[in-house]
Amino acid sequence: MSAPPLPSAAFFAMACFLLACAGAYQRPPPRETLSVPLADDADGLTPQQVHISLVGSDEMRITWVTDDDGPSTVEYSTSSNFQQRGLKLATGSSSSYSYILYRSGQIHDVVVGPLSPSTVYYYRCGSNPTRKFSFKTPPSSLPFSFAVAGDLGQTGWTNSTLQHVASRDYDVLLLPGDLSYADYRQSLWDSFGRLVEPMASSRPWMVTQGNHEIEKIPLVHPQPFVAYNARWRMPYDADSVAPSASNLYYSFDVAGGAVHVIMLGSYADFGPGSSQQTWLAFDLARLDRNKTPWVVALIHAPWYNSNAAHQGEGEEMRQAMEALLYGARVDVVFAGHVHAYERFTRVYDNRSDPCGPVHIIIGDGGNREGLASEYLDKPEISVFREASFGHGRLEVANATHALWTWNRNDNDESVEADQVWLTSVAADRACHKPKSKT
Repeated sequence: MSAPPLPSAAFFAMACFLLACAGAYQRPPPRETLSVPLADDADGLTPQQVHISLVGSDEMRITWVTDDDGPSTVEYSTSSNFQQRGLKLATGSSSSYSYILYRSGQIHDVVVGPLSPSTVYYYRCGSNPTRKFSFKTPPSSLPFSFAVAGDLGQTGWTNSTLQHVASRDYDVLLLPGDLSYADYRQSLWDSFGRLVEPMASSRPWMVTQGNHEIEKIPLVHPQPFVAYNARWRMPYDADSVAPSASNLYYSFDVAGGAVHVIMLGSYADFGPGSSQQTWLAFDLARLDRNKTPWVVALIHAPWYNSNAAHQGEGEEMRQAMEALLYGARVDVVFAGHVHAYERFTRVYDNRSDPCGPVHIIIGDGGNREGLASEYLDKPEISVFREASFGHGRLEVANATHALWTWNRNDNDESVEADQVWLTSVAADRACHKPKSKT
């Protein structure tokens, strides 16, 4: 059988323009905001908005909300029928917060462990045994898989993204800010918690804050991040050697220390002498790259961005902190904020540099504001950019190589649109000797 005729040059030119070269792949308009109500059969002690997060190497924080005051206890076991043999009980605490006329339910916080790696645990929260959950602990060695999604919100596109993430297994989800898009409407925090619960209760979600978490109103409600800090407590104080001073920035290890993840606060003080910068310098200085071949950082406002949206908003933070990350040979920096996808080459101080991190904007989870489809002229350091909703996966295969894939939401189908193998900077001998950059 003879081969079919090759498409014409005009065909390729048109395809290039539509899919990549124009850099502004248009998706359908934003979808409606979802409202996820409490189940009809729920009572005041029914656990809702359940989500989990890592604490140290072998513990898990379980967070949930009840409308009424109840016990902050978790029963957990490796047996799905909760047999008494092997059944364990952990006790924590609860709190609530007020925001103008809104008062939250009781937010429960319980840490369970020690836990075994790569193991399924079944658990029940509080005094209402009707709802049963399970989670799988991450592996204690490589390979290790991260799902990455930013600027989620709670729209029809968010739901599409979540379904795509859930279609393949992963170990930990990373979220670089802008979770619920509640924007002062506190009931939307509750709705968001119910929306993500099926996934966030079964795999650890590690998050950092975005601008939509600030929710500060001068004079009326001057304290920022009240809902975020109350609902999404991260392990900022879990490190006995170098604890962070704030829930807005922290770090953690996975895969037995082979991967170090740094969650930075774009909206916490980051200037010279600040607690965040001092903490970051100490956190990076104690890394042994022979034991930790991969270092990943997350911010919200990107330091590199060729989209017309949010131009320069991360520049002050870049000037304050980029040299620290470069000196420690950080491998990848994920950002959100811009509602599109963009991958840069390894870069430092606005120039291509083989010893700098790969910067990736992944602020396309499904927010209600829609996509940022207007781009500036494409700089040489920008490798791939597209204004589509989607999510990414970082699959760390071994000490030297990791596979990054960005998946576009193409009319509710997940399509692999960008993929690249990354080599750890620690594996590059040319990057071993510290450089002095001006």
